[in-house]
Amino acid sequence: MIDSDSQDRQAREPMGTSPVTGRSISQGRMMLLFTVMLVTAAGNTAMQSVMPSIGTALAINDVWISLAYSWSALLWVVCAPIWANRSDRRGRKSMMALGLVGFVTSMALCGLALWAGLNGWLSAFWALFAFAAARSLYGGFGSAAPPAVQAYVASRTPRSERTQALSMIASSFGLGTVIGPALAPLLVIPFLGLGLTGPFISFAIVGLVALVILRLRLPNDEPQFPARGRAFDAPYAGGSGGAPQDGEAHQNDEQDQDGEEPPRLRWFEARLRPWVIAGLIGGHAQAMVLGISGFLVLDRLGLRDMPAEGAGPVGIVLMCGAIATLLAQWGLIPRFNLGPRAATLSGVAVAALGVAVLGAAQELHTIALGYSIASLGFGLFRPGTTAGTSLAVTRAEQGQASGIVASVAGASFIYAPALGVWLYNLSDWLGFGLIIALCFAVLAIGARSLQADSDLTQDRG
Repeated sequence: MIDSDSQDRQAREPMGTSPVTGRSISQGRMMLLFTVMLVTAAGNTAMQSVMPSIGTALAINDVWISLAYSWSALLWVVCAPIWANRSDRRGRKSMMALGLVGFVTSMALCGLALWAGLNGWLSAFWALFAFAAARSLYGGFGSAAPPAVQAYVASRTPRSERTQALSMIASSFGLGTVIGPALAPLLVIPFLGLGLTGPFISFAIVGLVALVILRLRLPNDEPQFPARGRAFDAPYAGGSGGAPQDGEAHQNDEQDQDGEEPPRLRWFEARLRPWVIAGLIGGHAQAMVLGISGFLVLDRLGLRDMPAEGAGPVGIVLMCGAIATLLAQWGLIPRFNLGPRAATLSGVAVAALGVAVLGAAQELHTIALGYSIASLGFGLFRPGTTAGTSLAVTRAEQGQASGIVASVAGASFIYAPALGVWLYNLSDWLGFGLIIALCFAVLAIGARSLQADSDLTQDRG
């Protein structure tokens, strides 16, 4: 382990020096990056814990509550690659700070809009409209932080350790999804009439504290490579645009030539196509489960007429799922040294089982059990596709790759949660049946197309 002094010296090395070898991120710096991701995850899942109850209190249809996130998700898809490329030129720290600013502003304005609706200052329609507009700030600017953190870690981690390092960062989301639902019911407080909007204001304050710590404690970083930022094509654009041939993915990372522009990465170029397809299909399944779960708790436990009491049970279910996600990312992946392909395929198989249990559950215990099994599976799946995408490209392309990962994740939430809720409202098994079918689709496609772990994780050079 390189100590913090050598870390600071390394951060000041000029661009174009050799990529770092060995473990090169100090524990203190890793914990700071971990905190940036954790705060945003905790705030978002705290919001998800109370939104079904807020929607019920405002007498808004479930589907419209789910659609309120769509514009934010679309902006995430478009903006994440832009911020990822800019981080190659402006440094990772500035993009992390921008992401936190977007998170803090969005949470505060979302809370204010919903507070006005719940207290009669705005109609339900305008309260939800204002919420969606404020939420778009997170999609537009909050999307700067995750790809910057991922690229920071990926560009400073050797290939054989990258799956575990990225899993650790991904697990910050898992821990955040434990903390958020656990705290959300406690933050539903009568002070100043905040009520169900208390979690929004509270996490806006926490995010502001994290922003100050980031600015003070993380050294200014020069990008690891020369300025190479380029805008991504729109999602689903075809063609490879001069991408390397398949064999070039196996070249030594050290062979990136100083001053040369790396090829522009598109979603469906040959090296990334299998991982992007798996991430999109499985991500839609995961988004549908998350969209349905809160409303399912209210329905199965008969809490539609008591929305203020729904935050607690919904929080318990989300918290159990988050703990299962942590078990996957902190326990199973490092314990069994799972590579990207193994984590991806085993994850969707476990997730399909969990969704089946969730669909049949009628009381809180079995709902939490089913959601936990599904979350365990997706907790394996998501780091698998993230690491697979990272390992499919060179170090110089990590900024672009992290932007694609973030865009794929955002694309899954544009319409999938609303579609899942709409099908669930028509028939429970329409929604759950589609989710299971998507999981099996990832299994079938991934078994044929995902690159072997032995090839992906081998250190080169």
